[in-house]
Amino acid sequence: MNINNILIMKQYQSDLTDNQWQFIKNMIEDNRKRKYNLRGVLDAILYISKSGCQWRMLPKDYAPWESVYYYFRKWKRNGLLEEIHDFLVGKIRLKKGKKTLPSVGVIDSQTIKGSNLCHAEVGYDGGKKVKGRKRHIVVDTLGLLLVVVVHSATAHDSKAAKKVLSALKEKYLNSIKKVFADGGYRGELISWAKQEIGILLEIVKRNDAGRFKILPKRWIVERTFAWISFQRRASKDYERLPESSVAFMQIAMIRLMLNYF
Repeated sequence: MNINNILIMKQYQSDLTDNQWQFIKNMIEDNRKRKYNLRGVLDAILYISKSGCQWRMLPKDYAPWESVYYYFRKWKRNGLLEEIHDFLVGKIRLKKGKKTLPSVGVIDSQTIKGSNLCHAEVGYDGGKKVKGRKRHIVVDTLGLLLVVVVHSATAHDSKAAKKVLSALKEKYLNSIKKVFADGGYRGELISWAKQEIGILLEIVKRNDAGRFKILPKRWIVERTFAWISFQRRASKDYERLPESSVAFMQIAMIRLMLNYF
């Protein structure tokens, strides 16, 4: 009997349902005979993301942590995690009555404390007084993740945003026309974005100084950061490399988006 054809009973809250697995199965399975079922491997990665536990503390109900980590590393490097993520973004946009490719984005960064395991791209954010990394993201008007770049917390938003916006332009070519941002992105970045990559950067300003007020468009990206932080693995940067931090942000959004199906 092919182990890949066996339906796996949902054991943990983070595990996929049968419907959710069927929705993305063809992107993962290749019909090869394997010692460990790939659905179980993905469930194990989702468990790591949700619980925040160390790889070596993965429950024995799953495949050995070495095998799970092997696939996490493989899917991170070959782009499969990003491919699944972007596939779900397109499906949800269609389900919400929007075009597959977005035309508007919202950009922001979040400084996150880094653990002692962080090896590269670690710095100090003088404004937040936090040592760690920055998660720099662009989301669409639904709050779905379009682009994420993880870099040192030292870099100012207006400087690091060039890399983020360039990645956005490369990924979505001519579909993105406008990106909303807060006051931290003022200055020459606005003219650079328009002249170099053809994106209109619009600053959403605060009108009532000293008073709390939900700003148009700005709350969307803040909500996305909150969604990601619900996954304990993403509540702090525990990853040695920034590429793994990006992968766990994508995994967090994959799990969230699969709830639509």
